[in-house]
Amino acid sequence: MSATGTQAGGATVKERAELALNNDFLRKAVKFTTERLRAGKENAAADHGNWDDWRERGRQIRLHTIAHLDYYLNLFADNARANGVHVHFADTAAEAVKISLDIAKHAQAKTVVKSKSMVTEELHLNHALEEIGVEAIETDLGEYIIQLAGETPSHIIIPAIHKNRYQIAELLSADAGETLAPDTQVLAGFVRRKLREKFLEADIGMTGCNFAIAETGSMVLFENEGNARMVTTVPKTQITLMGMERIIPSFADLEVMATLLPRSATGQKLTVYMSGITGPRRDADADGPEEMHIVIVDNGRSLQLGDPEFQELLNCIRCGACLNACPVYRHIGGHAYGGTYSGPIGAVLTPALKKNVAEWDDIANASSLCGACYEACPVKIPLHEMLIYLRRRKLEAGRGDKMEALGMKGFAAVMSNAKRYRAVVKLGQLGQKLVVRDGGIRVKLGPLKGWNTYRVTPSLPKASFRQQWKTMEEEIRHGLQDMDPAVKSRMEQIVKDRESGKGGHGHHG
Repeated sequence: MSATGTQAGGATVKERAELALNNDFLRKAVKFTTERLRAGKENAAADHGNWDDWRERGRQIRLHTIAHLDYYLNLFADNARANGVHVHFADTAAEAVKISLDIAKHAQAKTVVKSKSMVTEELHLNHALEEIGVEAIETDLGEYIIQLAGETPSHIIIPAIHKNRYQIAELLSADAGETLAPDTQVLAGFVRRKLREKFLEADIGMTGCNFAIAETGSMVLFENEGNARMVTTVPKTQITLMGMERIIPSFADLEVMATLLPRSATGQKLTVYMSGITGPRRDADADGPEEMHIVIVDNGRSLQLGDPEFQELLNCIRCGACLNACPVYRHIGGHAYGGTYSGPIGAVLTPALKKNVAEWDDIANASSLCGACYEACPVKIPLHEMLIYLRRRKLEAGRGDKMEALGMKGFAAVMSNAKRYRAVVKLGQLGQKLVVRDGGIRVKLGPLKGWNTYRVTPSLPKASFRQQWKTMEEEIRHGLQDMDPAVKSRMEQIVKDRESGKGGHGHHG
């Protein structure tokens, strides 16, 4: 999957979604896993209690940190350097890649073992390493499967969410040179045995960063497989690629994040492994890298600073909860979004990092704007509102769809005039008789084509609400006559107060 906008050979989101919707394996696999993750998150949140209070605390930590990002980045860098870490700042993807390749060349590296990192996916770092003759090996099980398939992750947390165990068994059997049973223990066992050798041979260990602690210069990794601990302890050199927004002020703040992230991501009370790394190996340490580098990556993130509509985008803790909640993602999976990041966060983050360029215009339309992403987000990022902002910016830049604009003008003309509205409703009620079958409209013409390909448009009722109002009004009057006199008197008084202006804001009758 290409990582550029209307990418994939010029395909649009709609065209990529069409491919996904016709892939039964993908749809069943994505639906099964996202439903399990979503249910797990809801149960974990309910068991924890006071979930919205914790969400608000997480939001406040992130708002404060991003508002003072320059201070906390400098504090982190100073403390990390005092711990013996080489800290690098990269403004662009190209600069981050160059720094990483220079470190690999200096170490005369032949192999790099990697724990899960979306930033390295964003930078296409594996490909860059391969170009200079360095083998990059993904050690997270899902990432390893995706690497064998020659694909990019389709989920932030579960990269191979779109594949079932039979497809995975086929990939791993080809890698093993023998037929492996489509059994989770068998498949994981094979990968575990193979990767143990890679850990011991590797010259460099490469990781992402879940959180960086400004007060100590530590970086923290969350994982469930233990592979990140191998990556950060066995090779002599460690490189951590870190988005500049991954900072939090203190270990006290980490307690909040360690509560929110695993519950939101997978429904776990705690992540299986949480590693805090403060510098390279010391003289008394039994293991750890002799040399440690942290590359702090901007790559478009600073563009959101000071933007009242998009600065909160940097609050994201990469839990993937918005993907699991999104009805669009659950049907089309991650690759239909066309970039490194998918789902609601990807639909906003990708255009934001790319300066909202025209090639990413269509991605903001891959949403029903239902707000499920906001309800799921552990730090309350209003992604549904940001998608509206992106659509508005597209129109302001003169890149709107002409037919859509014409349709909205027609809608405004009808809805702003009661006579026109009534005439159009009557016309619709008469005209639909030609296409209504069994209470629905299934014809695939004009604007109904996309919708009716997968759904049925409901027919207009025989009588609209306005047309039914006179009958309903009479029924209400009769109901009022039968009402308890005391209740009726109170209701009439409330109406009088409102009409006279006494029932203003805060008045509860």
